Amino acid sequence: MSGILAVAIVGAGFGGLGMAIALKKQGVDDLVILEKAADVGGVWRDNTYPGAACDVPSHLYSFSFEPNPHWSHVFARQPEIYAYLRHCADKYDLRRHLRCDVEVAEMHFDEAEKLWQITLTSGELLQARMVVNATGQLSRPIYPKLKGIGSFQGESFHSAHWRHDLDLSGKRVAVIGTGASAIQFVPAIAPQVAKLSVFQRSPAYMMARPDRPYSGVEKWVFQRAPKTMALYRGGIYLKYESRGLAFTRLKSLLKVAVGMPFKSLLKQQVSDPALREKLTPDYAIGCKRILLSSDYLATMSRPNVELVTTGIRQVTATGVETSDGREHAADVIIYGTGFAATDFLSPMTVTGRNGITLNDAWQQGAKAYLGLSVPGFPNFFMLYGPNTNLGHNSIVYMLESQIAHVLACRAQLSASKATIIEVNEGRYTHFTDAVQARLANSVWAGCRSWYIDDNGHNSASWPGFTLSYRWLTKHPPRDAYQLS
Repeated sequence: MSGILAVAIVGAGFGGLGMAIALKKQGVDDLVILEKAADVGGVWRDNTYPGAACDVPSHLYSFSFEPNPHWSHVFARQPEIYAYLRHCADKYDLRRHLRCDVEVAEMHFDEAEKLWQITLTSGELLQARMVVNATGQLSRPIYPKLKGIGSFQGESFHSAHWRHDLDLSGKRVAVIGTGASAIQFVPAIAPQVAKLSVFQRSPAYMMARPDRPYSGVEKWVFQRAPKTMALYRGGIYLKYESRGLAFTRLKSLLKVAVGMPFKSLLKQQVSDPALREKLTPDYAIGCKRILLSSDYLATMSRPNVELVTTGIRQVTATGVETSDGREHAADVIIYGTGFAATDFLSPMTVTGRNGITLNDAWQQGAKAYLGLSVPGFPNFFMLYGPNTNLGHNSIVYMLESQIAHVLACRAQLSASKATIIEVNEGRYTHFTDAVQARLANSVWAGCRSWYIDDNGHNSASWPGFTLSYRWLTKHPPRDAYQLS
């Protein structure tokens, strides 16, 4: 590819592919998708751990314009979602715009040329009139800051980099972290290992995952009568959207919708009162992510599984030592410690007007107008940016709202014959202040979680309905953006 690109997209997960498809539908062909890995798929390419599956029903966790009548289960497994994204890349002819195994080192806006200069880690320079970042919030695995973490002489890895070449049969395995990934892979590996030590910092509220396979008849109907599939998807959407009331307005509903089913599931699957107490959270429901699993709690009662709630002092050459001086011997350590969700765009350096970087602009926490744009960074948009994560619905729905907004901004730019579109600073400030004010009264306030950065700023969560977000992205104020 040579010359000046109309649009450069960074990342080839749901957001990047959806953006590219929408642009191509509008006749934009001079675009590139930059992907640091060897294929499309994002988190669904990378997270191949045993038991990996989505916690949003398959028919809602897919593009509205590309329904899939062949989903095997209510909650799709990782291989199916990965295959779906590869299918989208092929069907919409995205491969010829895709550059894999390339990583962006930095991007800076050239004010004189009114272009984004994109430098790859290889040193190659690209130029684009507009940049859409689609690296998401869950693309960079993080390890815990533990003393001695490099001294362990056994095998160790992060769940996002699963070692499929390593047979865990008969081994002593230590799992550090009990988040959304761990509650899926722990039940999957527990039957094969000799001993499983699960190190828990804080327990999670959990609900049974109402999963089941779709019958052949159901899939036949979905394929032959697409309107039936659309109605089914709509029903799932409305059911999940209604849960937004509990997260953002009527927090007391969570006690009925989540608290009571959790207590029932815990009592049903864990007979030991002491173990039940260890697995019972002491924070407000919803403050941390509510997890879906029908077998994690039962796994904690297996004779070869130990739940360790004593704090970790250090990792040793032969295992994990807790603060009581006890060493938990291990042959393998698996880190299920999540992602750097609040470190948006890292490790890229993004520089806008007057040499200001996004890190400079975000010293008090990441924020953006509609989660998409920041003053001083013209012709630059983020998909799944600050404060667009959900606790109750499908992020794919949010992404489609964002993609439509970016397209509208491009259309506005084209119609005006201008070369630059940049969010109005007043609108940006008003919007981001309103978001934080709403979050202060939401379920996410009051405890530490991956939604909150080191400054205590919630830069992840959207404090409202996905329907209201779609309305805001579709009907921004006339002065939301400045053209020049």
